[in-house]
Amino acid sequence: MENRRRRVPALAPEERRQALIAATIPLLHEHGLEVSTRQIAAAAGVAEGTIFGVFESKNSLVVCSVIQALDPQVTLDALEAIDRALPLRERLAIAADLVHARFAENAQLLTAARKLILAGQSDPATSIRMASSRERLHAALAAVVEPDAAVLRRSPEAVARMLLLFCGANTYGPFGEPDGFRGAELVSLLLDGLLIRESKFIRDDDKRGAQ
Repeated sequence: MENRRRRVPALAPEERRQALIAATIPLLHEHGLEVSTRQIAAAAGVAEGTIFGVFESKNSLVVCSVIQALDPQVTLDALEAIDRALPLRERLAIAADLVHARFAENAQLLTAARKLILAGQSDPATSIRMASSRERLHAALAAVVEPDAAVLRRSPEAVARMLLLFCGANTYGPFGEPDGFRGAELVSLLLDGLLIRESKFIRDDDKRGAQ
């Protein structure tokens, strides 16, 4: 009896769409916006033309992939799970490490997203979703700060924004040290500043002020 190859059932359009996005995300981490449709097709195990049967263009596929990859829900869940009974410094150190890990892991994608938006290659809905993700992350971090709002000079929202700025600059800024600053040190910079309070100079200044 002749052996016949079993035909693999065709995927429904939405399943094909998700399969292409899943294949594109790792390539974006590796190649950024320079990824080609040929690479995507090879990773997905389909013909290159299949992409354009599901997406209008490569850019459309890339935008959808970036948005899905940058969904903050995993980080939001981790921030919500931080024990609010812990001291503020411990809570913020854990939160800062979570945010830093998110930024560092998705640095290539976040850069790609900004390029797409600045170049006008994403539709208004994409910009709205990106803004919503930032707002949700900010709100989740502010909720970590909230139990100690009474002992802070700035609001939980302002503290959360400053910590996000610290983490962002540490990851993307020209003077950042992605492997140098971690949560506890960033939190110390935020809460304590840079002065060593026990230094001789501070003690001498205190003495002069008391005279």
